[in-house]
Amino acid sequence: MKTLKIGSLLAVFALLTAFTLRTTKVASYKIGDTVANFTLKNIDGKMVSLTDYANKKGAIVVFTCNHCPYSKMYEDRIIALDKKFKKLGYPVIAINPNDPAVSSGDDFESMKKRASDKGFTFPYLFDEGQKVYPKFGATRTPHVFILNKNKKKDFVLSYIGAIDDNARDAASVKKRYVESAIYDLLENSQPRVKETKAIGCSIKVAK
Repeated sequence: MKTLKIGSLLAVFALLTAFTLRTTKVASYKIGDTVANFTLKNIDGKMVSLTDYANKKGAIVVFTCNHCPYSKMYEDRIIALDKKFKKLGYPVIAINPNDPAVSSGDDFESMKKRASDKGFTFPYLFDEGQKVYPKFGATRTPHVFILNKNKKKDFVLSYIGAIDDNARDAASVKKRYVESAIYDLLENSQPRVKETKAIGCSIKVAK
């Protein structure tokens, strides 16, 4: 009888623990949410904050990395987005969310080399401790989050998802999700397509 009671108590405890873990999970941003400031180290060693972009209309936040084949496929397109939209008020902010202890080649020194080799025109930040990407709800590399400034000068999440509809062949792209969303925002409209499915490698986290 005692054994049965102990077993029942353990089962209840396990359920309560599981419920607590689920309910204490970091809530990620949704479309329309205000994005809080963050500060991360750039490849030049300087700290970069979202508030550094207070004079911009918004930002294209891209979670990407060095080693993922999909990230590599999109690097030239990410550079092109920055060159095209930075002058219109929407610069790219790239963030590496991977744990380098798990993902070989995604350490800070490798980030610097990759950015130099490719000629990145934007900051490439390291999410040390993996504290920022969970807030955004990023799951893939690359994964894009377009921020737009509202009348209160807050950064509001306006688009989540993929850059376009063809990772493997830039020449065969039919739908340019990020470009279309920003053009909508520049016309003072909400993006007609607010969410798409990000295609890429899973973010690497230590177990």
